[in-house]
Amino acid sequence: MHEGETTLVCHVRAPLVADPVESRVETLRSLEDGPLVDTVVVRSWPDTVRLDDEGDHETRARYERFRSWADRRGVSIQPPFETRTRSSIVEEEGIDVLVTPTLCLAVYREERLVGVFPHSSDGETHTVEEAVDALQDGELPRPLGSIESSPTAEPRRCPDCDASLVNGQGVFICPDCAWVGAAASDGWESLPETGRRTPKTVSD
Repeated sequence: MHEGETTLVCHVRAPLVADPVESRVETLRSLEDGPLVDTVVVRSWPDTVRLDDEGDHETRARYERFRSWADRRGVSIQPPFETRTRSSIVEEEGIDVLVTPTLCLAVYREERLVGVFPHSSDGETHTVEEAVDALQDGELPRPLGSIESSPTAEPRRCPDCDASLVNGQGVFICPDCAWVGAAASDGWESLPETGRRTPKTVSD
């Protein structure tokens, strides 16, 4: 990927559900090579995956990466992902399986996972539709929640997209998503539009 490249990976159950999933996928495809999105990839996955060694390792690895992202942000991807125990004639205790969502959108910046939709925060679900609407409006969809990290940690990371921040006289700027804020005692504090100032010099 070239510098600053945004890739959307759309995971859908196979076979594709005709509508509305297919129309959402086509909308995402239409954003490819636009001013914001460089690449759109559509991948199929099964509706359920065994969670033991006989399961689909690739799908399980994707799920674990998504769950790690959610844990860092303090949000949840359960639902839409669910774990269930399926009855089995062969195994008395049944088989633990992962149920995948019909449609899941992963947003990557320079191969770094910066968003998974849908996800939930404080009882509210943030959907694929919301992410698509933001992209159509020319904005990267910003996941909610907060990254569990100290503002003094190095390298400093953006609380919205996890990119490296640059420091301009105490005002931290994200070159990827244009977040602007300052370090606070309990994390990062976003500066409102009216309270933002442009530093005279910007240095690492």
